[in-house]
Amino acid sequence: MDRAAPKVVATLSVLNGSDVRRRSREHYLKALRDAGFDVIPVDAGGPVPDRFDALCLTGGEDVEPARYGATADPKTETIDPARDALELDLVAKARARDLPVLGICRGFQVLNVAYGGSLIQHLEGHREANGPIAPHVAVAAPGSKLAAACGAAPFSVNARHHQAVAASGLAAGLLPTATIGGVVEAFEDPSQRWLVAVQWHPERAADPDMSAAGTRIFGAFADAAMRQPARAR
Repeated sequence: MDRAAPKVVATLSVLNGSDVRRRSREHYLKALRDAGFDVIPVDAGGPVPDRFDALCLTGGEDVEPARYGATADPKTETIDPARDALELDLVAKARARDLPVLGICRGFQVLNVAYGGSLIQHLEGHREANGPIAPHVAVAAPGSKLAAACGAAPFSVNARHHQAVAASGLAAGLLPTATIGGVVEAFEDPSQRWLVAVQWHPERAADPDMSAAGTRIFGAFADAAMRQPARAR
């Protein structure tokens, strides 16, 4: 008998009537379902399941700077303290049970903060609102989980973020696995069975600057959830 699809908790921005957010949510949900997950969408303030097999932290609002000991920059945008609290709690639970974790964009930043790292609060030229952007070319570090998922050859990724992680702000214990222009674009925790974070948006597979290689992270995430038993709570 086939094993049931792994259950993944996906944290998402509250819709607030926004059509842009609705489309964004659908990109994430489709990518996770296509990878073979049974997706449990979770919003800040909503119910959180007691048991799940994997955690996906998606894009969205800026992380509150106080979470990493900083004062808000004038260019820091909308924050959602309730979502910060939810995601930091879920990260702690997932790490305690050694569950597979995938962080995307904001999720990448939340994971760095959860580990004790800091963020660049504004970075010009990495989002459409700041004008045209050139595709980034990522190269996964040899032997990394990112390389196992996306391959060793250079691949194009999209850029849709105005905050970032500098090498100097990467938390202790995290291993950078892709760096572009001095900015960390992917990292992993080698002490966990599978915890990978990327700054780009692999769920937006139709973007002209998003190569197929960069989207393969979802398949690797699902494979990890299927094959790796979680620790008991």
